[in-house]
Amino acid sequence: MRGGPRKGAGRPRGAATKRTRKIADRESQKGLTPLEVMLKAMREHADKQDWDAAASIAKDAAPYMHAKLASIQHTGRGGGPIQTVTYRKDSSMHTMPSLARLPPAAEMMRAVPAG
Repeated sequence: MRGGPRKGAGRPRGAATKRTRKIADRESQKGLTPLEVMLKAMREHADKQDWDAAASIAKDAAPYMHAKLASIQHTGRGGGPIQTVTYRKDSSMHTMPSLARLPPAAEMMRAVPAG
């Protein structure tokens, strides 16, 4: 072809070929997936109290078993700092004048987006 192959033509990079997919399906039916091999090896090392080897395998297997938690940025109103209030048992309202300036709790809850 003049100018090289068409864009988007052919099998995408990293896509499993029919042969690769067939082998993976066959091994999966046998119950012998790479993850199962890793977990079995991890358990064997743990049974022998070889914690370094077990931890190394667990680290490799973890992404296939447990989703990575997304980080969340916590901010207050308008992206500012979060306002906190500390209540003390021995304090009375007249010693905490800053509480009088806070909006009612219902108003504060309406300002928090759902989700």
